[in-house]
Amino acid sequence: MTSSPPPRIGITPDRSAAASDIEALFFVRRNYCAAISDNGGVPLVLPYDMDAVETYLDQIDGLLITGGMFDVNPALYGMPARYPEKMALKEDRTAFEQAMLRAAIARDMPVLGICGGMQLIAVELGAKLLQHIPSDISTSIEHKQAEDCDLASHAIHIRQGSKLRTILGVETCEVNSLHHQSVASSTDKVKVAAVADDGVVEAIEVPSLSFCMGVQWHPEYRVNASEKNLFTALVAAARESAARHLTAISV
Repeated sequence: MTSSPPPRIGITPDRSAAASDIEALFFVRRNYCAAISDNGGVPLVLPYDMDAVETYLDQIDGLLITGGMFDVNPALYGMPARYPEKMALKEDRTAFEQAMLRAAIARDMPVLGICGGMQLIAVELGAKLLQHIPSDISTSIEHKQAEDCDLASHAIHIRQGSKLRTILGVETCEVNSLHHQSVASSTDKVKVAAVADDGVVEAIEVPSLSFCMGVQWHPEYRVNASEKNLFTALVAAARESAARHLTAISV
């Protein structure tokens, strides 16, 4: 009996600024790819191509929506830009990631969103965002840390009964923090799975789907030992999803 091939995880990249569009570079930090390959998956970078969304999904078993130094356009959640001077948009990236996310959800394909990826999942499923944490709430926590990314910034508290609690195996842990926006609250489709001491949402889950989660911090830096479990779970969910798909085809 032959073993099944390792699951393929599509990773959304960033794109460099360039003098012309044809000279732009798509890139992904190595630690995103390592987080997948070190846990038994095959990382595949997905250049932005709106016409290739369904083709991409036919070739992958799970989706990782990465973070980046930009914001989700408030128009996508029905709000004006409250702090335009604090906002950086990448409309082409957001449009591609939203299309990939929407199509992945329709297939119930495993999805993990990190930082801005978590925010996009929340917005796609009806949530709104705090557009600039220091202005929107009173907090002493530095959610956009000045320290190196591989150092912890603050604690998070993982809610009992959440999938995240089961995956990480801890009630609380220290994480890094590289964001100035956050999910404002849960919706009927999105469940809050973890919060910081100041109440800022640090993780979300979509209970109606087999595996659709988002975390606000950057676990690819492996600040704590439990973070590896998140990528192990994504790869395992992708493997199970691929097996279900093969079974459905063969029936």
